[in-house]
Amino acid sequence: MEFSAKQIADLLEGEVHGSETAVVNTLAKIEEAEAKSLTFLANPKYTDYIYTTGATVVIVNKSFAPEKPLPADCTLIKVADAYQSFAKLLEFYNEVVHNREGISKQAFISDSATVHEKTYIAPGVVIDDASSVGEGTKIYGSSVIGRNVKIGKNCLLQPGVKVLDNCVVGDNCTLHAGVVIGSDGFGFAPNSENQYNKVAQIGNVIIEDHVEIGANTSIDRATLGSTIIRKGVKLDNLIQVAHNVEIGENTVIAAQTGIAGSTKIGKNCMIGGQVGIVGHITIADEVKIAAQSGIQNSVEEKGKILQGSPAFSVGDYKRSYVMFRGLPKLNITVKQLQDQVNQILQKLG
Repeated sequence: MEFSAKQIADLLEGEVHGSETAVVNTLAKIEEAEAKSLTFLANPKYTDYIYTTGATVVIVNKSFAPEKPLPADCTLIKVADAYQSFAKLLEFYNEVVHNREGISKQAFISDSATVHEKTYIAPGVVIDDASSVGEGTKIYGSSVIGRNVKIGKNCLLQPGVKVLDNCVVGDNCTLHAGVVIGSDGFGFAPNSENQYNKVAQIGNVIIEDHVEIGANTSIDRATLGSTIIRKGVKLDNLIQVAHNVEIGENTVIAAQTGIAGSTKIGKNCMIGGQVGIVGHITIADEVKIAAQSGIQNSVEEKGKILQGSPAFSVGDYKRSYVMFRGLPKLNITVKQLQDQVNQILQKLG
């Protein structure tokens, strides 16, 4: 699919500097772009590439003024914010790529399921009894929708997504490949024979609107009640969310983080990669947790920044780390002082 510079400028409310009829059919990084590709320049570190780029069209900030001649076939589109405009363009491109409708004859849909006619259901999809899929939603191959599941409008379920019995997905959600919603929570009770009996997990998972969940992330159903992912939450790949966890609105969590059962995380939090959070605690709103930290107790202070394992105030952590790195030199100094003290004691003795 091809677009002209003018069409792109109209979409982004930008100004064309060069040929309005210049045509592009792909997106590329500025340092790798070739003819008929579109790229952008927002970071000053990449400015030199604009003078050698093979791109046909480059999105730049309005303040950009070339200091050297641009390539002959390079057209600029000047916008208020090049990064935001390119992000908008990527979103538009993604919508075009996924602009599909129709229900495959190779999909299995229960007679008791309700699927809106304006959806895309790919080959190999299974939709079980009493489930519903809203208008504009797209479900790709090998995905399984269990019994009594509700999926809202304009959702995107990439290949291999599993939404298991009784779970709810709101509107405008994206679930990337391999996501599992509603797997059993990790519940076992030791018995008198020192073995473990499984505790039935009969709750569900509720995902509110505008949530995005990365590839191979798993969200366990509640033992009783619901595991809840609130509106606007963004989860990276390979995250484990245990049973009865609640994640507040607009919280973002990076890859490989694990959250144990019944923990409540506030809204607008930012949690780095490989963070471990124990169960049955509460984390306040707007808390920031650095990567690889371990959270073992509730965080009651709004907006607190934590680092370390176990985690504590980031300022104290950094000061402590400086001291920790200096321990080898400090050890040498202490030994030298001990030797001097011993020599003095010998002379006095």
